[in-house]
Amino acid sequence: MDRLVTDPAERLPAAERAHRELRRRILDNALPVGANLLEEEAAELLGLSRTPVREAMVRLAEEGLVEIRPRHGMRVKPISADDMREIYEVLAALEPKAAGRAARLGLSAEELAGLDDAVAAMDAALERGDLVAWAEADEHFHMGLVRASGNRRLAATVGSFWDQAHRVRMATLRLRPLPTASNADHRAVVAAIRAGDAVQAEAIHRRHREAAAEMLVGLLERLGGAGL
Repeated sequence: MDRLVTDPAERLPAAERAHRELRRRILDNALPVGANLLEEEAAELLGLSRTPVREAMVRLAEEGLVEIRPRHGMRVKPISADDMREIYEVLAALEPKAAGRAARLGLSAEELAGLDDAVAAMDAALERGDLVAWAEADEHFHMGLVRASGNRRLAATVGSFWDQAHRVRMATLRLRPLPTASNADHRAVVAAIRAGDAVQAEAIHRRHREAAAEMLVGLLERLGGAGL
């Protein structure tokens, strides 16, 4: 089995390293829905002792990604249509506020360039048909937008719910329409922020998030089952 890659993260506490790696594997579907992992298995996989692995599993359960199982293991939880609906209700409430706040505050040239670069990367990814690269650039845009709001608690909350939806977004990339409208929405939000139009920035981003929710929830409902 592969082991935790040695990098600067090795200097982090063991429990934090375990949490990051297990979380990454869950979000990337390397540990798919329904996967069971015992403490000793995870410890061997990551090259760590069981105590930090146990702490990491408890943290993942608190984040809603897994459920703790008998004998101190974990099971990766699915995300249902109802779960996705609730997640996007939160995102549709908070992210537009971040866009409006960014417009009111006014962003630096560097911050605006970061958002522009993310949209350009999304455009380039669609041109070459690379949906995974598109999803990565889309995430960079959304995270950059909420950070630009200047509200750290808002950014942290959005990040948590974004992570919960990440698996479904990645698993359904090739099941939904080509996301050209998403690129256009992002471009329009940046233009509103650059113009200092908080009302427009918030309205555009709210419509964008509501449309994404309708599409993904509807797709999960059509797929049926317990979720992804």
